[in-house]
Amino acid sequence: MVEYKVLNTKSLREQVYDYLKNEINEGRLKRGDFIDVNKLSVMLGISKTPLRDALLQLEIDGFVKILPRRGIVVNDLTLDDIKNYYEMIGGLESSALLSVADKMLSEDFDKMEKLNDEMKQALDQDDFDLYYEKNVEFHNVYLNKSCNKPLLRTLEVCKQRLYDFPRKKDYVPDWEYSSLNEHAKIVEFLRMGEFVKAADYIRDVHWSFEVQKKYILQYYFNEMTDD
Repeated sequence: MVEYKVLNTKSLREQVYDYLKNEINEGRLKRGDFIDVNKLSVMLGISKTPLRDALLQLEIDGFVKILPRRGIVVNDLTLDDIKNYYEMIGGLESSALLSVADKMLSEDFDKMEKLNDEMKQALDQDDFDLYYEKNVEFHNVYLNKSCNKPLLRTLEVCKQRLYDFPRKKDYVPDWEYSSLNEHAKIVEFLRMGEFVKAADYIRDVHWSFEVQKKYILQYYFNEMTDD
């Protein structure tokens, strides 16, 4: 690991939590790696209490597993994990959209349409990082209107588990272009005031494991499947 300086105003537990997640995201801590608590405590110059607190939160969020008498291991991401996260995200996002339906305005739909266009431009330029950034913004147009902080926190962790474990440098272009079409369909429903249909589409198509499975297998496991 590279040395990490604890300098911000977050609690030590939060700083260590962020640090360890970043180590996973950057690939310096890989799936199956064991975390040496004693070594990490010395390197960061902190006691083991905030370190253990951070590791407990990481276990709750699914990033690591604490094994009695064996240590702390970075979790793998299995196909079942991915299926579960898709089900959770689809259910939570659709619920969030319905809960903020009365707050959605025409300019929100315009913004989502513009972001979708910008995503296409990013893909055409083979800029997946920009595509990813705009994709997050697209969904946040309605998610940020929600006041349900536990729901938003759960969504954030689920998406981090899927995409920042670590962040893959390659991507599946067909999947991303297909996602653009799905985004356009969501906006179409919203412009018509069909919020239930939009929410159902988010859950049953956009975040459906079965619908997206062929792309999931390509992205996570490099498995090619027939259409």
